Amino acid sequence: MSRINTNISSLTAQRVLGQNNFSLGTALERLSTGLQISRGKDDPAGLIASENLRSELAAINSAIDNSERADQVINIAEGGLQEISSMLTELQGLLTQSANGAGLSDEEKEANQLQVDSILQTIDRLSNSTSFQGKQLLNGTFDYQTTNVASTVTDFQINGAKFESANQSVDATVTQSAQKAGLFLNLGASASGGTGTINLATGSAFTVEIVGTKGSRELSFASTQTLSQIAAAINAFSEDTGVEASVSGYGVKLSSSSFGSSEFVSVKVTEGTLTDGSGGAAGTLGVYQLESDDFNDAVSSGTSFANAVNTIRDDGQDIDGTINGVQATGNGKELSINTDFLAVQFTLDDSTSQTLGQVAAFTITGGGADFQLSPDVTIGGKVAIGLQDVATRKLGRSDLGFLDELGNGKTYSITASDPDLTSAQKIVDQAISQVSTMRGRLGSFQKNVIGSTTRALGVTVENTAAAESAIRDTDFASETANLTRNQILVQASTNVLSLANQQPQQVLALLG
Repeated sequence: MSRINTNISSLTAQRVLGQNNFSLGTALERLSTGLQISRGKDDPAGLIASENLRSELAAINSAIDNSERADQVINIAEGGLQEISSMLTELQGLLTQSANGAGLSDEEKEANQLQVDSILQTIDRLSNSTSFQGKQLLNGTFDYQTTNVASTVTDFQINGAKFESANQSVDATVTQSAQKAGLFLNLGASASGGTGTINLATGSAFTVEIVGTKGSRELSFASTQTLSQIAAAINAFSEDTGVEASVSGYGVKLSSSSFGSSEFVSVKVTEGTLTDGSGGAAGTLGVYQLESDDFNDAVSSGTSFANAVNTIRDDGQDIDGTINGVQATGNGKELSINTDFLAVQFTLDDSTSQTLGQVAAFTITGGGADFQLSPDVTIGGKVAIGLQDVATRKLGRSDLGFLDELGNGKTYSITASDPDLTSAQKIVDQAISQVSTMRGRLGSFQKNVIGSTTRALGVTVENTAAAESAIRDTDFASETANLTRNQILVQASTNVLSLANQQPQQVLALLG
């Protein structure tokens, strides 16, 4: 080299030294910060992906916090319901004890009534005091608000509802009618109606065995007994058999006390043969099935009493249909669905439950306890559950009565002159069923919704954090190797630059 104004070798060495110093600085920065992406220029695409994953991670962690908070809320509600359940069990025992009329003094009955009143007051107090951060949980605060409840809907309950509009209409289509189990006994009475009498061919008693869901009874009827007397005799044991009787034409119609496929009525003639009393047509005496779609009407042909020595049975039928286009489950006169967006159940009155067609049940306008258990704030990421009012005026059923009616001086008071403790016990049974069902529903919500969601979100956090780390975090093994390499290259480049800077001095040899 014979030029000194421009030292190309030095310039090259400077450039390479600068590059090596930059690489060394980058390695030092990554090792000191633990990040391989600190700014957009480090990896523009990687930075975008990393920021998106960080945003998702923050939302997922918040959803986990929400799940844990929801679990705490349900725990508190469950604790209140557990105490109420214990008191209802105690109330059941007091009713049974008080039914032992001959073995209790008036003072003991009054003492039992004081305990009943205390239990009812405590249930109401728990209903109003079970709270989370000042929000009442069991007084209907988180129950659903409704309007336009049809008069044909006798009872209803909303367990969950999610909707984005101002309200949600609940409409049903009845595709199969609810029916009682029933049979018609054409007794060939002397006249139509309750005053008609029966006639026996042999002069012996006419004995039939009547069986229902609650039990069986064998009843005997004498010649010339009226239809009203026969129906009254059967009804006297309705609580034991679950079978009710009514006069119909020249005979008696038997029907189950309730609707549904779990109900049945069976008849077996064990003794005696009836003859026509001139009221019924000759040859028509016997047991008749009822129409499958209308238990008020008998079919045209039946089984003679002579052939009724073998049991003749009829079963009830559950209502069937859809709710808001979703196939519903029928139980007696009750329709219900349980979906992520709508979980409701309601009971129709006798007439409507037996009529095929549309039913506008009610409209949900708001309410419920909503929990955000998903990182995405959408209706799909929200879960909702209804917490019903468990005050004594709400526990029970419209056709049975409500728990507060067991209070002193009310309809089912223990100290009444002729207490109806049978009905009182049915109300308590219903209240126990309602509270235990609610506890089971909350438990299922905790286990299958909150618990499963929390576990799934935990796995998602791990995977999302791993993905974000793979993009953004420093690989220390690789970066340490880079640091060592760059340190050596910087030292080498520095030495080379020193040699390149000394090269122009060789020109002095030419100047001699």
